[in-house]
Amino acid sequence: MNNLKTTITSYLNYCAQQKRLDTKTLNAYTTDLRQFASAVLVDNITSITPSVIESYLAHAHQSYKPKTVKRKIASLKAFFHYLEYKDLIVTNPFNKLQLKFREPVVLPKTIPLHTVELFLATIYRRHRQATTAYQRRSALRDAAVAELLFSTGMRISELCSLTPGSVNLYDGTILIYGKGSKERRLQVGNNAVLKILREYREEFDQEIMHCRHFFANQSGKALSDQSVR
Repeated sequence: MNNLKTTITSYLNYCAQQKRLDTKTLNAYTTDLRQFASAVLVDNITSITPSVIESYLAHAHQSYKPKTVKRKIASLKAFFHYLEYKDLIVTNPFNKLQLKFREPVVLPKTIPLHTVELFLATIYRRHRQATTAYQRRSALRDAAVAELLFSTGMRISELCSLTPGSVNLYDGTILIYGKGSKERRLQVGNNAVLKILREYREEFDQEIMHCRHFFANQSGKALSDQSVR
């Protein structure tokens, strides 16, 4: 039972069947723990010392980005906490480790102004030159989506989750529920943006009412993140 690989398999089954972890988390645990078992020259879980973990993490820092290493540390901590909880080890090796490190700050990428202008000009040209009602309506919706994203800086996920009641086109305010259910209010001060949003809402009124989302496709369903991207 003290075999490392066998114990990892038991732990992963425990995470799936008792803790009911989601698939994404389980896949991460599986990858991280099996990589650990393959990298360390230890078969018995009771022989894993702080120095063994330090050596593994030093190698991980050379092979992976800080964010990935941080995730691997979290996976190992959860595993050894399980071993301690099940009395499979006497001392948790993480209790004697200090693993604080700073991730490098990565500034967000920005889109050059001329690219934004070309992008918007292309959408409006497609709207003017549309030969069918379907093409015209799609271009109108795309223009409203792009204008709102660029004018407010909101996340795509936030845009797709907007409800009709959260968008006030009279005073130009938009209520957003972001990460952690945090509420914030955005102000759209550009009249041209408000104009295209009003045109879109009038054109897509039935679809909006049907799906109860401000941005909808022509089938009456809420616009998805993937569609916007």
